[in-house]
Amino acid sequence: MCGITGIYAFTDKGKTFFSQLNNSVATLKQRGPDANGIFTHNKVALGHTRLSIIDTSNAGAQPFTDASGRYTIVFNGEFFNYKEHRKSLLEKGIKLKSESDTEVLLHLYIAEGARCLEKVNGFFAFAIYDNREEKLFVARDRMGVKPLLIYQDEDKFIFGSEMKTLLAYGISKEIDEVSLYTYLQLNYIPAPNSIFKTVKKLEAGNYLEIANCKLQITNYYQIPKPIINYQLSIINYQTAQKKLVELLDASVQRRMIADVPLGAFLSGGIDSSVITALAAQHTKHLNTFSIGFKDEPLFDETRYAQLVAKKYQTNHTIFSLSNNDLFACLHSVLDYIDEPFADSSALAVFILSQHTRKFVTVALSGDGADELFAGYNKHRAEYQARSGGIAANLVKLLKPVWDVLPKSRNSKFGNKIRQLQKFSEGMNLNEKERYWRWAGLMNERDAENLLDLTGFKNLSGLHDEYSKRKKEILKYLNSLPFGEGQGGVLYTDMHLVLQNDMLVKVDMMSMANSLEVRTPFLDWTVVDFAFSLPSEYKIDEKMKKKIVQDAFRNYLPEELYNRHKQGFEVPLLKWFQTELKSMITDDLLNDNFIKQQNIFSVESVKNLKAKLFSNNPNDAVATVWALIVFQYWWKKQLGN
Repeated sequence: MCGITGIYAFTDKGKTFFSQLNNSVATLKQRGPDANGIFTHNKVALGHTRLSIIDTSNAGAQPFTDASGRYTIVFNGEFFNYKEHRKSLLEKGIKLKSESDTEVLLHLYIAEGARCLEKVNGFFAFAIYDNREEKLFVARDRMGVKPLLIYQDEDKFIFGSEMKTLLAYGISKEIDEVSLYTYLQLNYIPAPNSIFKTVKKLEAGNYLEIANCKLQITNYYQIPKPIINYQLSIINYQTAQKKLVELLDASVQRRMIADVPLGAFLSGGIDSSVITALAAQHTKHLNTFSIGFKDEPLFDETRYAQLVAKKYQTNHTIFSLSNNDLFACLHSVLDYIDEPFADSSALAVFILSQHTRKFVTVALSGDGADELFAGYNKHRAEYQARSGGIAANLVKLLKPVWDVLPKSRNSKFGNKIRQLQKFSEGMNLNEKERYWRWAGLMNERDAENLLDLTGFKNLSGLHDEYSKRKKEILKYLNSLPFGEGQGGVLYTDMHLVLQNDMLVKVDMMSMANSLEVRTPFLDWTVVDFAFSLPSEYKIDEKMKKKIVQDAFRNYLPEELYNRHKQGFEVPLLKWFQTELKSMITDDLLNDNFIKQQNIFSVESVKNLKAKLFSNNPNDAVATVWALIVFQYWWKKQLGN
């Protein structure tokens, strides 16, 4: 795992920005603490920082140039099936000077161009420069595990692994108001857009080419569309279970290739336990890691993690944390975030990665299973909404009751009322609007009220562009019966939630600690298979993530089944009432600062703070956190 950056100059003026390459590389030190290097040739400059995983010798250093001197690559990621292609290259008489996957990838590109991507099983963002044709090729992996941001103007094209990498070149920083409006609703900013108008994200499964100073983006992979007629499915449920085990086991094996210590996250949930069970069969000394919460026993699942660790005799380490431990990493997380991102569970991922990195350089995780196989509460809610029934209709009818009862994430009763209120709200919406509402923490009306629209340059244009982006995100949803429709929900989750929230969170927080995280559920073979299955294999009236649970029932302790999964909630409300109160009242959300900033409505922020400190905070906690993240970022990037 590494960090990459580069610039392609269209003009002589563009070449003057080559002088900022070293500054850009410096921003990537945490992604690649082991080595760094730069390459320049005529119109192109490339930079790289290295986290050594495969072939840790200097022979694998980057930027890497082939023997002919024509092609140079900077590569962030892993090419898991590189050994079979390395063997093929050697059989063809090609002489290789390293044992690295980077060199194999470069030679595949030299031989096949963009078609090489069809042969690569892994996650990556990489760039290859052909100095004879003065052509730049840049690609991102199928699922978007590894990030890649891009910037273009009349003088230059710039790419990099992080926003701060691009900002080091001194590019313009004008806030994209539509992105801000979307961020307030979702707590993150969906690709291809970013917080800045001038910066875009190369989307998953795409590559771009620059030749003759012209840029073209091409899609090379899309997740297969869900099947529409279940009668066409020829695989029965028992056979599907066996196939899933086979594919996932092969995926895990591929991801255990490393020349450095490797381990696995083990939360005690089904997904990470499945990955641990499979990985343990391919090594005698698997290291596993869990975090427990001393002050929040309701969220502590280490007992279940220990059952799995004992069953597979892993070298298990539990990091038992207090709320003070979490709070201690708060500023480190806020400092590393270079685009507003307000999923508060990033704090837990940061601290897990921080502690895990003391023991290993690579960790396997169970990410992706919920989006693939319908594991979220919202999937159960969608199932109930489409299935109807007395209970669902009763919750819908009682919406006026849920609206007035106190709601809070910090008590069982208050959280249940909050969920019922949100469910009843969604029941009154069509499929697309319901998905959008349940995907976010704030509705459109409240998000708009929070903004000071007098400061917006083109309000009608904002609404038009927002509607266009939202329509694109929701284009796969429909009003078909549940089976087909749920396929659309999961398909949308893969493109929206997984790629823009979950994967961003894990990549950002693990890379902040120089830890590589690998995700076996997101091997493209597993993903393609998952979307060939009918929805009833994934969810029914009794069970979410059905096929995963059934396929691995013999692999896991019985205690992991038939229990309520309790997702971890960072104790933000407690902090807002104590340690962070002055940050809210006297600094980031201070009335005078809000007024001077001219982005948010002073009155709306006042009302939000009043709600936060009331007996009925509801989702004000999450909204305040989103504002804190944004304001902290704004002061760092745009404040005087």
